[in-house]
Amino acid sequence: MIKKKKSHVPFRLNALFFIVFLLFSGLILRLGVVQIVHGEKYQKEVEKTENDTVNLPVPRGKIIDNNGNVIVDNKALNAITYTRTRDTKQEKVLEVAENLAKLIDKKTDKVTERDLKDFWMLKNPEEAKEKVKQELEKIEAGELELSSKEIYKLQIDRITENDLNSITEEELEVAAIFREMTKGYALTPQIVKNEDVTPEEYAAVSENLENLPGVNTTTDWVRDYKYENTLKSILGRISDTDEGLPSDKLDYYLARGYNRNDRVGLSYLEEQYESVLHGQKAKVEYVIKGNAVQETIVKSEGQRGSDLVLTIDMELQQAVEQILEEQIIAHKQKPGTQYLDRAFVVMMNPKTGELLSMAGKVYTRGDDGKMGFQDYALGTMNAAYEMGSSVKGATMLTGYDTGVIDIGSMYYDSPVKIKDTPLKKSWKPLGPTNDLKALEMSSNVYMFRTFLDLAGGNYVYGKSISIDYDAFQTARNYFGQFGLGVKTGIDLPGEATGFPGSLLNPGLLMDLSIGQYDTYTTLQLAQYVSTIANDGYRMQPKIVRQIHQPTMNENELGPIQQPFEPTVMNKVDIDQKYFDRVQQGFRLVFQGSSGTARGVFAKKPYDAAGKTGSAQSFINGVEAINSTLVGYAPFDNPEVAFAVVIPYAYYGNSSHNMNLQVGGAILDKYFELKEQRALNPQNKQGTITDGQEDTQEDETGE
Repeated sequence: MIKKKKSHVPFRLNALFFIVFLLFSGLILRLGVVQIVHGEKYQKEVEKTENDTVNLPVPRGKIIDNNGNVIVDNKALNAITYTRTRDTKQEKVLEVAENLAKLIDKKTDKVTERDLKDFWMLKNPEEAKEKVKQELEKIEAGELELSSKEIYKLQIDRITENDLNSITEEELEVAAIFREMTKGYALTPQIVKNEDVTPEEYAAVSENLENLPGVNTTTDWVRDYKYENTLKSILGRISDTDEGLPSDKLDYYLARGYNRNDRVGLSYLEEQYESVLHGQKAKVEYVIKGNAVQETIVKSEGQRGSDLVLTIDMELQQAVEQILEEQIIAHKQKPGTQYLDRAFVVMMNPKTGELLSMAGKVYTRGDDGKMGFQDYALGTMNAAYEMGSSVKGATMLTGYDTGVIDIGSMYYDSPVKIKDTPLKKSWKPLGPTNDLKALEMSSNVYMFRTFLDLAGGNYVYGKSISIDYDAFQTARNYFGQFGLGVKTGIDLPGEATGFPGSLLNPGLLMDLSIGQYDTYTTLQLAQYVSTIANDGYRMQPKIVRQIHQPTMNENELGPIQQPFEPTVMNKVDIDQKYFDRVQQGFRLVFQGSSGTARGVFAKKPYDAAGKTGSAQSFINGVEAINSTLVGYAPFDNPEVAFAVVIPYAYYGNSSHNMNLQVGGAILDKYFELKEQRALNPQNKQGTITDGQEDTQEDETGE
């Protein structure tokens, strides 16, 4: 009897069904645990929302002149920004950049080779991986150890010029947008475009924000210089978004709530008053779902920066700059003026230290090859020169106070010769000369003999002389009390002090007495003559008069936030009779029958006083003359003091009086404006106006 073989198929199927049943049961159980036990937790994770508060910049404060004319304002620009979250992947940013490129035009001039390499790697991940294939294989085999950064660097280094040339013009524009979107930090809006955003671009982006996660249309602000380049070097500049915070002050600004790409003052007024001008940042809360900003909640509108009211009179400043340009052009037509290319003027109130004008001009060749002028107002405080006889007032007062000379003291003005020292003399032999005549006719010999006596020297023509070299320091200590060779204290950074000569001998001491050894700045020269006009009170030069709170009304100044009162740096402790004597001598310079400046100032109605100066200097191995002038007016009640400095004015046998022409013209303009404003006051206290429009109205007489 044949037995039937029993089939095992049903058992195997049953086993398989049982296993499947168990798996499905486990899956269902797991789903149940997820949905019932942990459902709420995972639902929150899926719908996770982050709230981050970010500080956003506000418009900077305005800079306004002493008559209410706006010098620096803010100009609103349509802007397109991008804000990425912390979890946004590069690929997602690239996708947004590609979509945005379809809506806007973007310049590509800022795209660097490194930007292109990063972009190429992101666009071609497989090709980029192929460039380090051997290294990756060795790493996998345990034959090589390289970090991800080292691998990335190898990839960057191996990208060829042909690889970069494969990037199309359209892709290049995407790369430019991508660069702007990724250059900053997460949750910090990056400006993608703020220049020349057309209304069509602005509208197109605004209409497609749903498809451009992280992109926004907003308003950006840039500095608007109402007077273009006038005084611009003193006003300073702010960083752009590419520069952001300066690296040397990064920690300082970050600790004060700045973002790394914030624009800050980098020099002079903008830097000095950064804490005032930058304002109180707006606070914005970003509501983030997933990896996109879903909502923006304004927590605080912020407040624009406070306004600076300067002591500068911009109408006077413009006039002074025009005078400098005209005089440089006119005098360059004369022989021996090859090196005449710059001139400086500082005008200030000697009683308060308020700076009315800081003007500097350089005649140079521009990028277009044409000759023209550049603003160099900064040179009034950081360029130092030998100033010549203008400093003789300090020499006389040093002599008086040390007892070397007294009122009416006489020296015989004839050439001075010390053994092994070149002959030194005045511009002509003046014969018997007292202190007043020494100032009026600018006697060098009188000053030589004063300082030689200060040093205890026994002068005999043609003989050697022994002096006490401490006289150099004694003289410099006195000069410093007037502001010569020391910081003036101006409320701006970067002030120079000039350079004291390092060698010591009798001839150089004589040079020091007539301003032909140490170097000084135009600002120091102005402070020096102001100190004499102000009976020995050396006032701190100030360019900022007040800080005002910002207001909603753009045409009015807010309440005074901080006034700056006149500050006395020091009182020169010399008997008033000696100040009176030097002031009398200065008046003779401008108005006396033999005064060196009488030709320009003798018949002026404003009763001015001052001192001329010329000093030998060297440029390119050629001996040239620095021409200077200091003064103040009116004599009995000084309200304006000034210094004119013209380096390398002429050389050889040539000469001219550009210093006098400039000095006369700027004082004429000052008193002309004063009279006009007294008759026709234009600005009401507390109001501000557009300076350019004001100037145009003045010129047309309307």
